[in-house]
Amino acid sequence: MTDSTNLINQFSLYKSKKFLPFFVTQFLGALNDNLFKNALLVIIVSSAVQTADSTINFLTNFAVGLFILPFFLFSATAGQLADRFDKAFLMRRVKFFEILIMMLGTISLIYQNLTSMLCVLFLLGTQSAFFGPLKYSIIPQHLSSKELLAGNAQVGMGTFVSILLGTLIGGWIITIDSGEIILGFLMLLMALVGWISSQKIPPAPSENDKVENSFNPIREAKLNFKLASENNSVWYCILAISWFWLYGGCFLTQVPNFTVSVLHGHPRMVSILLAAFIIGIATGALLCNRLSKGVVNPALVTLGTLGLSTFAFDLSYASSVFADNNAHLNKIMPLEFLTLEGSIRLTLDLILIGIFGGLFIVPLNAMVQSRTSTSVRARVISANNIINAAFMVGGSLLGIVFLTILGWSILEFFIAIAVLNILFMAYVFSKVPEFKSSFLNWISKSAQNSKPD
Repeated sequence: MTDSTNLINQFSLYKSKKFLPFFVTQFLGALNDNLFKNALLVIIVSSAVQTADSTINFLTNFAVGLFILPFFLFSATAGQLADRFDKAFLMRRVKFFEILIMMLGTISLIYQNLTSMLCVLFLLGTQSAFFGPLKYSIIPQHLSSKELLAGNAQVGMGTFVSILLGTLIGGWIITIDSGEIILGFLMLLMALVGWISSQKIPPAPSENDKVENSFNPIREAKLNFKLASENNSVWYCILAISWFWLYGGCFLTQVPNFTVSVLHGHPRMVSILLAAFIIGIATGALLCNRLSKGVVNPALVTLGTLGLSTFAFDLSYASSVFADNNAHLNKIMPLEFLTLEGSIRLTLDLILIGIFGGLFIVPLNAMVQSRTSTSVRARVISANNIINAAFMVGGSLLGIVFLTILGWSILEFFIAIAVLNILFMAYVFSKVPEFKSSFLNWISKSAQNSKPD
């Protein structure tokens, strides 16, 4: 009975004036980022006819790096501002800036000017760097402790749904006739609606308006790292969150090549596998509230760790069997793929990796928020964002080392990441024993509750 009630409460947040305008604002912003980013990547790749492959590879990686760069440059300053001023006020300013960026983005798409599009991508990364500390520090300010996990679950679900929709819609619209005009209009519309919804976000006043502003990113990043490391569990939660983005990035980046090279699939099949992975994460995020009965429970992080590695191992094995059994086929279409033996297992593996990823990431975000003082919370979250960005870059480097320098196969790379996941999280658990003890207690209580009276 309790589970059912908590599940209803999770979705009842959308009836709240404290949550709905904020959710719409952050969701549309994330969707706009992904629409433009994926449209740009499609434009770069589709220019392969006129451009050398090496140039295409460089531009693709350069574009991804250009979006991440502002997180290193501006996150520390963004955290300072978010701790010093009213967060709702700053959100409205950031969303207005997004409208201007989307105007430039629309013009750059219409004229197919690559330099302008890359500049817009950098500006979108800058906007995201300033919005991130606001986004995660306002949640515990507007929601009660009983609503905190549910709020993070909804935001997590929204983030990954926006990634999926942005990947599918942005990549598709830009390929149709007058697609750049349609996409530009859509992005402008969403930026405008996002700005309007931000006007409805209730005030979130600062509790530390004495924060000094400095635009020295290195000095301020060091200060924010110091604030984050003052609480041992918060610091290692941040490292675990960053590891999740590395892990997820390693898988998502390889899905297109995995589909074509390993599974003998047509490029259209990429969408099915990406959808399975991302829908899984969104589902896992929503399951957190039910499994932990509305309480921020570190046990789910341990459960998520086990699932992430277990089903990554199984994905590698099942993919190898599928590839051997269907070696005679080429460019398998999505519907044909689903009729082949082993395809359901592969799809379920991706969904389950996603589900356990959702169970992993949501409690970690909630733990950072709930265990950090309101007066420094945004700066701690900005430190988290910087480390996240560093780990994502690290994931790209891991891919280069394993796949290019060492010459490993994609399946061997997946196995390596699964092993590294166990080793890295074992280190985190050794530093924060609460993860292990809460998991054992949760298992014990679940076993007792399942016994017949």
